[in-house]
Amino acid sequence: MPNRSGSGTEQEFEEFAQARAAQLYRSAWLLCGSHHQAEDLVQETLAKIYARWRRPFGRIDNPAAYAQTTLTRTFLGGRRRRSNDEKPYADVPEQLVDDPAARADVRLALRALLAELPPADRVVLVLRYLEDLSVDEVADRMGASPGAVRNRSMRALERIRGLADDSLRIGKD
Repeated sequence: MPNRSGSGTEQEFEEFAQARAAQLYRSAWLLCGSHHQAEDLVQETLAKIYARWRRPFGRIDNPAAYAQTTLTRTFLGGRRRRSNDEKPYADVPEQLVDDPAARADVRLALRALLAELPPADRVVLVLRYLEDLSVDEVADRMGASPGAVRNRSMRALERIRGLADDSLRIGKD
């Protein structure tokens, strides 16, 4: 973590990046729906964090939260910059298919459902329900009001429920 007197060292950043990379990748993969895009998003996020980390007065009080916020805003910013409606899809990463504990069927169904949502809705659902963040934390990371997050969350869940087939629903009668 960055020290209190100024910026963190490169070794501290490397330790932080190694400790958080898997969690950032998981969020990025759920947001992007693509192995390659998720890797690019994580790399861009870590580059932005590193630039801030090295500043003499760039102390980051909560690096994990800052990393998630940076990932979220980088994802949303990249979606805004896209000039077309192209939706590239990659094959499911081999390690997820071959891993019996991965529950690939649920992951694939979740990925397909998330891909149907607008980027901001995807961010809200991933952060609220998969990363288990509070409404206020999601609002802070998205740069939105808590009311907007609750509203978007409600609408996104309603849309996903409409898209989901009965085999994916948890707790069905």
